[in-house]
Amino acid sequence: MKKYTTTALLLAVLFFSSCGNADVEIDASGSFEAVELIVSSEASGKILELDIHEGDRVEEGSVLCRIDTVQLALKKEQLQASAESMKSRIVDVNIQTAPLSQQIATVKKEKIRIENLIKSDAVNTKQLDDINAQLATLEKQLNAQIHSFQNGNRGISNELAAMDSQIAQLEDQIRKGRITSPISGTVLVKYAEKGELALAGKALFKIADLDQMYLRAYVTAGQLTSIKLGQKVTILSDLGVGEYKTATGKLTWISDKAEFTPKTVQTRDERANLTYAVKVAVPNDGFLKIGMYGGIKFGE
Repeated sequence: MKKYTTTALLLAVLFFSSCGNADVEIDASGSFEAVELIVSSEASGKILELDIHEGDRVEEGSVLCRIDTVQLALKKEQLQASAESMKSRIVDVNIQTAPLSQQIATVKKEKIRIENLIKSDAVNTKQLDDINAQLATLEKQLNAQIHSFQNGNRGISNELAAMDSQIAQLEDQIRKGRITSPISGTVLVKYAEKGELALAGKALFKIADLDQMYLRAYVTAGQLTSIKLGQKVTILSDLGVGEYKTATGKLTWISDKAEFTPKTVQTRDERANLTYAVKVAVPNDGFLKIGMYGGIKFGE
């Protein structure tokens, strides 16, 4: 969080003490802040597009920056071509072993014929022994072929899987070349320009959701016992003409650790030694700004 200067916070004290509505009391005061996100590049390359300006409203998921990924795309195409070439080396086991399977089928038919002839004593048993030996040899050859082709196909499949992983990595890197807005909000700061070289981790812009602001203030230990999370409170901010602008906020966070009272922070009991930081969520109608000072009135 930002550390505010003594002079700036003194202005907050003067704002509340000199306000025209003297009958209004505040229980704590602080400054408004928002959830700010610094969006950085996840890829390295030349920035081809960064068509945003400070103050622009952007929507979640919209592409705000494009980084050159031509080399990545070319490498991906090369891998895809290699993968297609490798796929052509995959063997159809059934087709490749069809001739040998046909020979085995023929020998089996011949074996049945010989067995029938032996039953009628037309041939001797040596012919059956020869046909059995031939059949055993052919079946071993078939099994060896199938095993060889399957091992070859398995090796190609493993190489293709490795290529698919490399292609997926390249696709992920290419996607990271398109920087999108993580939230709907307003561009606060722009750190880079079109044509510059982006490096992984380099900040490109800062964005914040200004529709929901948070007033960070400090309360005393005595006040801590009378407030709770989810409590509705009244927020007062300066209209600049000696009057307050009021809004309703919701207490969303109370620190669980006490700290010594910052010298620049005003509380109702300025003599308190220990205070607790709190945050109040406040819907923003466009009037509230980051760093603007405001007061909290907890009510009875």
